[in-house]
Amino acid sequence: MAENKPDAENTDIKLQCRTCKKTIYWNDDYPFRPFCSERCQLIDLGEWASEGHKIPGSAPDFTDDSHS
Repeated sequence: MAENKPDAENTDIKLQCRTCKKTIYWNDDYPFRPFCSERCQLIDLGEWASEGHKIPGSAPDFTDDSHS
């Protein structure tokens, strides 16, 4: 995991894991960024797969045959 560096010395971007809100840095110590771990990455993927996360908008109309 990441070395514990004071914020003043760390030039990497500091952010929070999107799943558990743990503080991480955008560097090679966190290969699953923007997540802190593979576990948090998979939890987020599961939310998308189960439609827990959605991009707002209307559903596409697949009955329109005007492009044929």
